Amino acid sequence: MNRLVQVVLYAAFAVGVGYFSLSPPYQYADEEMASIKLSLSHAANRVEECVKLTPNEINTRALAGEPISECGRERLPLTIELEIDGVVVFSDEPLPSGLWGDGPASVYERFELAPGPHIITARLRDTAREHGWDYSHSDEVVLLPGRYFSITFRAETGGFRYR
Repeated sequence: MNRLVQVVLYAAFAVGVGYFSLSPPYQYADEEMASIKLSLSHAANRVEECVKLTPNEINTRALAGEPISECGRERLPLTIELEIDGVVVFSDEPLPSGLWGDGPASVYERFELAPGPHIITARLRDTAREHGWDYSHSDEVVLLPGRYFSITFRAETGGFRYR
């Protein structure tokens, strides 16, 4: 009898999971709109420049078991801006992650737009400069309804990438 109750309960659970996996239908985005996803994680420059040691100082420290570089851990905040058709739709200054502010800053934003041609410009500053941009990319793209357009960033490959 105990096994029969167990089988009935498992069957009821399986039916419940099956029902809720199909109903109600989930719509992730509006099928008539296009979506832009801005997603990046980047570590800006350090607040203080690293101290350059001479080869003799490096050897002396290495033999003594001391660190062979003198760098502060704290990083600058990023400055990020996204412009669509000449209008700035996103501007942020995310702080670096980590207990000592030494990790990358991350951004994830999603925007809904009418499909069709748009001029998209992404800009990023990761240095101590107060004006201008260290990375900038502008392109005319055609957004399709119900589709995603992603903007990512990797400094190692030259900056922003549109897909």
